[in-house]
Amino acid sequence: MSVRVDVEEIQTTKGEKFLAYVLAVFLLIGGIWTYQKIDDYVAEAVEISATAAGDQAAIERLEAAQRRHSQARGRERAALENLELRREAYRTALDAGRPAAALERGYRAASRDYERTREEQQRALREVRAALPAAREASRLSEAEIERRIDRRDLFTVLIRLGFVAAVLAFAYWLLARFRSRGSRYYPLGFAFVGFAAVLALVMAGDYITDYADPFDLGPLVLSLFGVAVTVVAFVALQRYLARRLPVRRVRKQECPFCGYPVRGAAHCEGCGRQVTGECARCSGPRRVGTQHCAVCGAS
Repeated sequence: MSVRVDVEEIQTTKGEKFLAYVLAVFLLIGGIWTYQKIDDYVAEAVEISATAAGDQAAIERLEAAQRRHSQARGRERAALENLELRREAYRTALDAGRPAAALERGYRAASRDYERTREEQQRALREVRAALPAAREASRLSEAEIERRIDRRDLFTVLIRLGFVAAVLAFAYWLLARFRSRGSRYYPLGFAFVGFAAVLALVMAGDYITDYADPFDLGPLVLSLFGVAVTVVAFVALQRYLARRLPVRRVRKQECPFCGYPVRGAAHCEGCGRQVTGECARCSGPRRVGTQHCAVCGAS
């Protein structure tokens, strides 16, 4: 039989897998909380409601003209009511044949006052009409500015979130490679970080995959390509690690290179039943599966 170890047959203990899953869950709790808080932090940092000084002045002129027009209309209605009362009193006196000189003077004065208030109301109305186009333009520009600032805030949010998720991915794969290169028993924890980073990337993709702005559409795509690339690289590194390092470490500890069960000199593992002693390809002597060199002839 071959003394090389099949990568797919190398096992990790259930306890290591369980703790790696638990770590991934707690990482997700904190990571998703941070991911959501980024939007709150950006909303506080980027001001949305703002109007230029000139635009605000145009809007204030319209509001002042509208107030004057409203006041002029009130005075006009009051003058009209006064005119109607004095006219009725004057007519009643004339119909009754009573002296009405004073009533006539009151009626004439009320008529002049009504004409004056009517002219004031017309002037106020012209001021409103004159100020209305500039105020409408200012309001339109203000709405456009607010929309622009909202878009900028959303762009900042997606860029910061993209950077956060990319940093988490990079750190997770760096940690995985670090554990691999050092042959650490904490290697499964590296997978917990990688799984956490992958789920966090999926959360971000779910948030922005339905948006139509170009930065939002490109964000998940770039994140996907980046994640695919580093995952493939990590997978290749994992295969090399499992094929070269883990069996050797287990053989040094007199364990089965496949499942890690202690081997007591038998030809087969008592844990998984696989053959742990093979035949050297050079001298045909007995050779432990997973060793780098034959104990009889020293061949690699």
